[in-house]
Amino acid sequence: MLSPTRDEVHRHLSVVGLMQPALHKQTQAPDPTQIDHDLFRAYTRLAHDIGGEADVPIEYHEKEEEIWELNTFAICECLAWRGVWTAEERRRKQNVDVGQTMYLGLPYYGRWLLTAARILVDKQYVTLTEMHDKIMELRERVASGKGLGEYLPAK
Repeated sequence: MLSPTRDEVHRHLSVVGLMQPALHKQTQAPDPTQIDHDLFRAYTRLAHDIGGEADVPIEYHEKEEEIWELNTFAICECLAWRGVWTAEERRRKQNVDVGQTMYLGLPYYGRWLLTAARILVDKQYVTLTEMHDKIMELRERVASGKGLGEYLPAK
């Protein structure tokens, strides 16, 4: 397979750019006869499918995981161990189903947390109301400073 030319990459990214949430161009749903090859590629592009696309150089550096990231990983592994989800379900929901804005806007383990919450609600392990109430309880706890830096008993 030949690498795309600079013009082909630029044309593709300009079409994809029209669909970016922050730069969104209002359009009507096109008739299938109005969708050319470039528009079809842009519509079917997945947020995490960025291999081979032009980008700016990135400086990589080692980073030690924060406690919340380690806890998120452990929780998600326990959910998999208990049969709540498979690794493929998790990857699909956190990389494909979140959409480009959340994919690019959330930290890596932030997408894991969002995915865990969505799957727990979708599979009816908890209700959306229970999830909301727990989040509000945690926000109040953080705002008051209660329980920060100490282990809380599991409920």
